[in-house]
Amino acid sequence: MQNFYYETIKQDKKTGARAGILHTPHGDILTPTYMPVGTQGSVKGVLPRDLKEAKTQIVLANTYHLHMRPGDELVKNAGGLHKFMAWDKPILTDSGGFQVFSLAKLNKIKDDGVYFNSHVDGSIHFFSPEKAIEIENNLGADIIMAFDQCSPYGANYNESKVAMERTLNWLDRCVKYHKKEEQMLFPIVQGNMFKDLRLESLKRTLPYAKCGIAIGGLSVGEPKDIMYDIMDTMLPFYPENMPRYLMGVGSPDCLVEGVRRGIDMFDCVLATRVARNGTALTSMGKVVVRNGAYKEDFTPLDPECDCYACKNYTKAYLRHMINVGEMMGGMMISLHNIAYLNKLMADMRDAILCDSFTDFAEEFYKKTGEKKIPSPLFK
Repeated sequence: MQNFYYETIKQDKKTGARAGILHTPHGDILTPTYMPVGTQGSVKGVLPRDLKEAKTQIVLANTYHLHMRPGDELVKNAGGLHKFMAWDKPILTDSGGFQVFSLAKLNKIKDDGVYFNSHVDGSIHFFSPEKAIEIENNLGADIIMAFDQCSPYGANYNESKVAMERTLNWLDRCVKYHKKEEQMLFPIVQGNMFKDLRLESLKRTLPYAKCGIAIGGLSVGEPKDIMYDIMDTMLPFYPENMPRYLMGVGSPDCLVEGVRRGIDMFDCVLATRVARNGTALTSMGKVVVRNGAYKEDFTPLDPECDCYACKNYTKAYLRHMINVGEMMGGMMISLHNIAYLNKLMADMRDAILCDSFTDFAEEFYKKTGEKKIPSPLFK
């Protein structure tokens, strides 16, 4: 795996926050980093050219959806996902496990895999660990995820333990089936909201982690203080020599708190999803441009942002676009939100390099008005 290696450049003296570089076949990724989600092979409403201008380093695509449509074999025949979607930077694909459990109209989980009905047409499909890896091999992303079972928030201890054990069993099968040296397989830690299960899962997952490890099953409906408590528990036991990826987390405050707790990589659909409804994420907090207060506001979404949307359009114009249903509104706010989150990650990296992450975080809360949740680890 000589094409993949991770370097820790600096760790903040007061927290678990760290700055590093993940080297991949399609370029280096400066961490911490945020990954926009391109579920179907495209980040909704944002051109690859504009993603690059917004300083995007890596995008995420979805194994389940691309298998359903247009089909992973078609993508393989097109030259792989990079060529198919015209993106020459790193790509990460998830295994489809979360979608199998959350989107399927019906599913039946067995130790050999999951039988489920497609959310598209109701047809019956089967995903095993081997099938998930086969699909991800066909798609050709730089980083691929092991097939896992994410137990829902509220699951009891026994249900959570069964899902954790099955995830570990499936991980072993994924690793044995995966043979492509040009793709790095990340294992996933599960265990729901039970600290002993989380630590056991992490310990038993580490031998399979070669250049990265993911934390799944958080940000699935639990209160933020519970999520942070679980992350506090795991922090001392993470590997030092590889990136840690917190799956499905992307609100600005959770990014700050995730970085504080030693996380290097994040993804979430939130940035583009809220944008299509007229909400901008800014250095001053959320701006809901569809509101009447912005009808005659001729200032940019964020005075501290130099993205294309902020340099060219006002809140009044974007409000008009959203309220009349023009695609332009959602596209421009999506672009801005991605640019903002990328800049937030870059600013956190700079703060870590300067040993000023705690001061940066305090200033973030002061400016955005987000509620800070205290932690006994970081007083």
